[in-house]
Order: sequence, then structure tokens, then C-alpha cells
Amino acid sequence: MFSRLNGQGVSLAVTLAATLVVGGDAFASTINQNTSWTINRSGATSTYRVVAYGDSIFAGYNGSLFSVAKRAAPLVEGEYLAKTFNANIEVVRRTKSGAKADDIYNNKIVSERSYMQASNTRAVTFEMCGNDYLQARSAFTDQTGTCSYSGLDTALANCTTYTEKAMQAINQYATTATAKIVMNIYYPGYDADNVLTGCTDSATGAKINKRAKFLPYLAKSNWRTCNLAEKYGFKCADAFAEMMAADYDSDGDGQIDRDAIRYRSGETEAAYVTRVTSTYASTLRDANTHFVSSSASYDYIQSDNTHPTYYGGTISTGSGSGAADFTDAQIVSGKNPQWDKWGHERSGWSLSTFNPTTP
Repeated sequence: MFSRLNGQGVSLAVTLAATLVVGGDAFASTINQNTSWTINRSGATSTYRVVAYGDSIFAGYNGSLFSVAKRAAPLVEGEYLAKTFNANIEVVRRTKSGAKADDIYNNKIVSERSYMQASNTRAVTFEMCGNDYLQARSAFTDQTGTCSYSGLDTALANCTTYTEKAMQAINQYATTATAKIVMNIYYPGYDADNVLTGCTDSATGAKINKRAKFLPYLAKSNWRTCNLAEKYGFKCADAFAEMMAADYDSDGDGQIDRDAIRYRSGETEAAYVTRVTSTYASTLRDANTHFVSSSASYDYIQSDNTHPTYYGGTISTGSGSGAADFTDAQIVSGKNPQWDKWGHERSGWSLSTFNPTTP
């Protein structure tokens, strides 16, 4: 679900699925935005592959049909892996901006499974539910009269179903991958949703706070995503924790805010939802203002209030290659100098913490 510009282009290879129109909350249609970028290391004799499936988040969507952020989360993950392996890393993004979970599963993960079946594949990662919730939220926002929550219920059910199917398929096809990672979803528009709905609740007859209604759905979804990851041998990159809470202890409870809301193995769905929506709700912040300390913050969300910001330039969809953007000396304790200043850098670093240590 749930980028800054300029950069070099590579050969153009765009397939338009339909005209893409970005509104305040959701894509009106879909577009394939596929890239392959090889990170070359001097003297490297081997090339390994990272494959990423998803929607506009992993695509690196920046408002353009013909270019994407070069340093979207999967490429950031790949750059860290290149250093770890001392090898060239080909980062393959098979993405469809605007697509819902069923579309990503059927038309990317299954139909384009050959990319992860390559014998040099070492990491496969995916994210897939953002547009289900964006579209459900948009429809919910437009409601008048008595509120219907069926659209939100359907989004949650479909996300759960296709997340599990995706893991099953990746386990079947990515036989040489030693890291399989799913990323859950953050909450774009967190502050904007702090308003009353146009519809009224059937039980109370009153309008309800849109954010208060929507947040528990995202919490349930994120718990299920990480819980399924444990069931199927995946790692879960907790984008909600990394994007939505500060990197310091703002409430004085002895825990860094992001860690206080992070998914915990063995915790029930109900307990996790309570922790996120009630116990630590006061520490949640819109990702437009992500505090890395009590005195410094960075904007993790583009001006569309949906997609992550990114460091550096853009590339045309297609294929290309080049050296890493950061030298080995600049990566200290597994973090480059920009790791906490941009949405995609933060997400890519989070993915990289689950990278394999050897080829």
C-alpha cells in the first residue's frame, strides 16, 4: 500500500495493462511496471537473483507510467545483499501498480513464476494487499446513509486468502531461495482519515471516525500476514512498525515506539490488535513525519499521501545495470547513510535484515 526524482534511464519496455489514473486513495486501473537491475561489483565472479512481486510499492511508483524509483525497497535489499555475498545481484521486480491481491497472486506470482525458478535465485519477497484496502477505504468514504462494512470485510478476507496462496506458491516454485520474505502494510493517510464518515453506524445511529474503523482492519491484516509467514517458513518485514512509530521512546515506557507495536510471535490476533489500536495508539504517527529521534523527523510518504519517498533517481521500466550507489565503507552495521531518511530506504533495510548470509 501501501519517491524524489531525476536519474538515468535504461531501455524502455513498458506494457500498459490499462490507462493508470491515481486518485486520492486508489488506482482506477492497473499497469505492469517491471524492472530488472543488476548491481555490479568489481571483481565479482557470480551473479545471484532477488525476485520481488507486488504492486506499486515494490514497483517504486512515483506518478509516472514510464519510470519508477531506482532505489525502491527490493533494490535497496539487493544492494545490501551484494555486499554480503561479494557478488553481483540481479534485482527482478515483477510488479503491477494498482493491482489487488488476487491479481498479484494470479498474474505475477503464478503466471511469472519462472523468474523465481531460476537456479541463481536466493531471495524472494512480496507484498500484495495495499490496493484491496485503498479501494475499500475509498468506497467506504463515499458512503451515505447507513454504513456498510462489507467492503472492508471482503478486503481483509481476500488479503488473508491470497497472502497464504502466495506463500504456498513461492514455496513450491522458488526452490533455490534461502530467504523468503513478506512485507506487511503501513497506513497511508493516517492523519487525513481522522475525520467522521458520511454514513452512520446502524447500531448507534451516529457517524464514526474513519481512522478508528479502518485501523483495526489493518492490524488484523498485518497480524495474519506475519502469522502466516511463521506457518510457511517466511520472514515478515513489519512495514507498519517501521513506518508508523518513532525510533525513540516517546511515551517513556522503556520501549522504542516502533518495537512496542511490532508483531510478536505467539501473540494472539486479538492481543495484537488491542496493542496497536489501544495500548500504544498514542504513539502512532503519520509516516509523513517519521521521527528518528525526539528532534529529527523525515517524510516517508510522497505528496500523493500513499507511496514511499525514495533516495536518488528514477529508471525507465525495463532492464539495466550499474555499480552500487553506496560503497562498502559507507555501510556501517548493515545500514547505509540514508537508511532512515526515506520510506523505500527504510523498507529495503527492513527486508535486508532477513537476507541470507551466504550464497
